[in-house]
Amino acid sequence: MANLNRFHLRSSFLLAAFFFPASALQAQVRPVEPTQTAQLASSTRSAAIDAGDYVYISGQFGQRSDGSIPADFAAQAAQALDNIKSVVTAAGLAMRNIVYVKVYLQDVNDYDQLNTIFAKYFPETPPARAVLGVSGVPQSSIEIDAVAVRDLSERQAVIPPGYKSTEPFSPGVLTHDRLFVSAMQGRDQVTGAVPDNPAAQTDLALDGLKAVVEAAGLNLGHMVFVNPFLTGKIPMRIMNEHYARRFEFGNTPARATIEVSALPHNAQIEYTGVAVRDLSLRHAIRPKNMPPSPTASPCVFAGETLYCSAKSGFIPGPNSGVYADSTATQLRQTMRNQLDNLEEASMDFSQVVSTTVYLDNISDRDAFNNVYAQYFKPPFPAQSVLQQVPSRSRAADAEGRFPDMEQMSLIAVKRPLKN
Repeated sequence: MANLNRFHLRSSFLLAAFFFPASALQAQVRPVEPTQTAQLASSTRSAAIDAGDYVYISGQFGQRSDGSIPADFAAQAAQALDNIKSVVTAAGLAMRNIVYVKVYLQDVNDYDQLNTIFAKYFPETPPARAVLGVSGVPQSSIEIDAVAVRDLSERQAVIPPGYKSTEPFSPGVLTHDRLFVSAMQGRDQVTGAVPDNPAAQTDLALDGLKAVVEAAGLNLGHMVFVNPFLTGKIPMRIMNEHYARRFEFGNTPARATIEVSALPHNAQIEYTGVAVRDLSLRHAIRPKNMPPSPTASPCVFAGETLYCSAKSGFIPGPNSGVYADSTATQLRQTMRNQLDNLEEASMDFSQVVSTTVYLDNISDRDAFNNVYAQYFKPPFPAQSVLQQVPSRSRAADAEGRFPDMEQMSLIAVKRPLKN
């Protein structure tokens, strides 16, 4: 990575955050729709939502504006990044404004090719990044979503002491009010070795997350949202036990814990997420009928931006579980669960700017979106949709409970959307 120096926190930045709170920096929230970006005719998403300080960009595929898809991965990856470039350009920004990306690969073995192409689009101070091997995306073999910041004056790479990598992403990227942290993996940073012990892998990944946050002059208490991505080789119980030790009980970040098909470098777990710089702007939201959790808050504010945990069609309370037998019917309960959280924050679906959708089967996308469109109205939020692991049995258990067929996390901004 060219021209990357370890970040030293400056007091002037804190003064700017104090005198210019997020509410003063927000502009009108509006959709961004570049004509040259491929969009499906039945799309229920905006190409991006411009929320003033930040632009939230939908997952872009390796699909040309005429709907055709290049034959090879390298061309698809370049096309996906070209599509992102057209979106940020339509928002009046450039690729250097991008601070955070997630890349979904149907074949994690394409990782090296991805790095070669990625470096061409981000030659200096690249964004923070997470790369996941998944079972499916709606178009092509790659999907990339992104977040861009409008004000570049305080955009800086954050590099922990001793961190060494030639890969084209920054461990962290700091903006005027947030820190975006790349996926920190459960492997030795120096040797690249992955321990056999799942607990050791989990701790290495959490240590990496902590190191980036502390290099920015913050601590894990500043985190507002975390994605633990893990394969089936990491027991969820172990991951949760070690994760809970790092955060304050009942005041943990919002979280979307996602099992994936594979991760780069044969890693089995990684953590990525977002922190707020000014701790006074961080506020966790929990409906009154929901007990505190050692692993996840339902939603957490970073200023006027609300990060909400992934929810499924799980019905809480006595005899809790998922009782709906299809993706569409489960989604209705998911939306009820998310609305409970939004209402606790005095918000509603009209203020959602971005959603990430995880499906048990990517072929359910249309069925999902038919119900989704009953809750979200134009201009739709930015949206990414993927199938993270191979489909599993949908049979009910002895008590009539079904497995999750969908999950959704979201980001909302405390301002109404306007055309």
